[in-house]
Amino acid sequence: MPEAMLDPRICPRCGDLAEVPAVEGDVRLCHRCGHRWPFRRLPLFALTGPSGAGKSTVGPALVERLGGRVAVLEQDVLWVAGLRDDVNGHPTFRGTWLRMAAMVHQNGRPVVLCGTVVPPEFETLPERALFSEIHYLALVAESEVLARRLRARPAWRGWDEPRIAEMLEFNTWLRKNADTLDPPVTLFDTTTAPLDASVEHVASWVESRLP
Repeated sequence: MPEAMLDPRICPRCGDLAEVPAVEGDVRLCHRCGHRWPFRRLPLFALTGPSGAGKSTVGPALVERLGGRVAVLEQDVLWVAGLRDDVNGHPTFRGTWLRMAAMVHQNGRPVVLCGTVVPPEFETLPERALFSEIHYLALVAESEVLARRLRARPAWRGWDEPRIAEMLEFNTWLRKNADTLDPPVTLFDTTTAPLDASVEHVASWVESRLP
C-alpha cells in the first residue's frame, strides 16, 4: 500500500518530488512512475489589497462568519527570513503558501488567504496547478484615508513615510488596473464602509464561489 504524503509535490509511491505538480481533475499523477491518487483540487480565495484597507480587520470576523466551511489564514505569519527571497514577486514565499493551502484543502475546506498579492505572483507558479481556481478580491481605499490608517498603526509595525508612499502607489495602481489583470481582481472600497458591511461583502463573495 502506498504511503500517505501530505506534501502535494511528493509521489506517495516512488517518492519523487515534482517541481511542477501534475493534476488531472481530482487526481494527482506522478510523471516518474505513473502513479495516480485522489486529490482535492479546490478553489483558493485571495483576500488582497494594500495594507490599511481592512484585511486584518475583516479576517477575524470571517472566521466567525464562515468557520466550519473555510479556513481563514494570514499570509504574513510566514514572512520570515528563510522565505524572503529577493526575486520579483517572492516566488519562494508564494509557492510555500500555495503548498500550505493545498494541504489544508485535502481536509475538505477551502482556504481564504489574507495578504497582499496580485494574480501574476500566484498564476505563474508551478503550485498553481494544485487549485481549480484562484479568486481575487482586493480591499482598497482612498489614498488620504489609507495614509491616515497606516500612520495610526503602532510603531513596531514600521510604517514610515517612504513605506506609506509605496503602499499608496500600489493602491492607486491596483484601483486602475484590477480589471486588466488575469484573472481580474474584484475591488471593494472600504473608505466609508462600516466593518459589518465589509465583512458581509467579503463573506458573500466567498460563499457565492464555494464548491
